[in-house]
Parts: sequence; C-alpha cells; structure tokens
Amino acid sequence: MRSKKLTPFNKYMIQELERIKAEHPDIPHQERFKRATANWKAAKENPANVAR
Repeated sequence: MRSKKLTPFNKYMIQELERIKAEHPDIPHQERFKRATANWKAAKENPANVAR
C-alpha cells in the first residue's frame, strides 16, 4: 500500500511545528498549530506566494 504524497503544506507544517516546539516547548500543540498556519500564509514554500 502506497502512502499519499505529502503536499507542500504538509511538508511545511511538519517542519514548522518541530521548529516552534523547539523554540517554545511550553506552549500547547493547538497554539503551535495556530502559529504554524499563520506563518504558512507568508511562507516561501506556499505555492500561492510564488507569483507574488
């Protein structure tokens, strides 16, 4: 069984959640997720930002 290919968003979120957790180990996962998704909006990895 093949696993699904990760989207750019999935790849970014994995890395970003790890980065935020390393910098702020005391904040809950839900808050880290909110920060990561907010950062995604301006991330260079976001395909929506390529044309900008």
